[in-house]
Amino acid sequence: MKNRAIDLDTFMQEVKLRNPGETEFHQAVQEVAEDIIPFVNQFPHYNHASILERMIEPDRIVSFRVSWEDDEGKIRVNRGYRVQYNSAIGPYKGGLRFHPTVNQSVLKFLGFEQVFKNSLTTLPMGGGKGGSDFDPKGKSDREVMRFCQSFMTELHKHIGPNRDVPAGDIGVGAREIGYLFGQYKRLENEFTGTLTGKSLEFGGSLIRTEATGYGTVYFMELMLNHREDSIKDKVVAISGSGNVAQYAAEKVIQLGGKVVTMSDSSGFIHDPDGIDEEKLAFIIDLKTVKRGRIEEYAKKYGCEFYQGKKPWQMACDIALPCATQNEICLQDAQTLVENGVMAIAEGANMPTYIDAIHLFHEHKILYAPGKASNAGGVAVSGLEMSQNSQRLSWSRKELDERLQTIMSRIHEQCLKYGDEGDFVDYVKGANLAGFVKVADAMLAYGVV
Repeated sequence: MKNRAIDLDTFMQEVKLRNPGETEFHQAVQEVAEDIIPFVNQFPHYNHASILERMIEPDRIVSFRVSWEDDEGKIRVNRGYRVQYNSAIGPYKGGLRFHPTVNQSVLKFLGFEQVFKNSLTTLPMGGGKGGSDFDPKGKSDREVMRFCQSFMTELHKHIGPNRDVPAGDIGVGAREIGYLFGQYKRLENEFTGTLTGKSLEFGGSLIRTEATGYGTVYFMELMLNHREDSIKDKVVAISGSGNVAQYAAEKVIQLGGKVVTMSDSSGFIHDPDGIDEEKLAFIIDLKTVKRGRIEEYAKKYGCEFYQGKKPWQMACDIALPCATQNEICLQDAQTLVENGVMAIAEGANMPTYIDAIHLFHEHKILYAPGKASNAGGVAVSGLEMSQNSQRLSWSRKELDERLQTIMSRIHEQCLKYGDEGDFVDYVKGANLAGFVKVADAMLAYGVV
């Protein structure tokens, strides 16, 4: 029986009807479907098996109550989630996010993106995501510990080294992973590599902290090298000032670029002289130790702070959005283009609206989606899984070399499916390369 060709508009209408109100998820699916649907229509064995329709549906979603006690003895209640999206090529793998904006739509979009991202790494990892609407900001260490222990008391039933291996994400750093892993170990009475992003003392991996930021910049360098160019002497605008932004800035500085902006939820700083290693050390201490605001940098170094603004109004050669989803709208994209931006690589997940991506493509600007450019973090998480399984630890140099090799492989896959001669469509390349590996595995399993 011959299948009808899939129509994008009809497909998206059905997605929205089946998943009402989940706008972030709709956006993530559409960004992928724009490339996958023409491909599936060209290769009918994918269409006949309804692979795309099956791929957008998570294997399961676990939602649960998290009750905990604050320092004043008041009982608090949050909601926890784990979206186990697709395990066709390996155990579910993806971070836990603790932030007030967390809901099912956000975690489904992140889990869906993670399937493609993990496929691109070439490591045997499926895709998943989880988290809670709990906000660690302003909480004491003991409050965070009590929340994490309550969260893991439910989550531990659904994870394991060969089933689902969570990691950190926004709001879940080394402190939270330590508390989560301690509770998991107590409940399961075993020491396994069920969580990644652990401290070095109990099975963590070197350069995991740096990996997402470093990987984003390595991918940018690969894109520029393909055009016989490099980051050296380029002016770079970065959003965010957390883990990803910090180490993206560090690697840009090491490669000879000039970082002129960083930001947080209160606004951004613009330092036309450039953020050097000493200034970056101040930011890292400010954000990770003192948990202060980026405005303090402007006061210390005498540069401009733009309250409530995003850094995309500043002239730059390269833009690295490293804060959160949907931070580059169409107007921001138009400003970047008018100011001469030549390349963008996403350090955050889905920080760019679809119409802004279309504008970058119209102007033949190099644009790397997060599923390709920020895959370095999950890649090193995958390497941490390997180290835990083998009971060994690799050196910083060896891990950095492995990270660079993985980012190079991702770039090669994007070229395979996205090279159009005078322009490389990295979105199309990443979507198709990520899809094919998972889809072929799903075909091999039959209808499951």
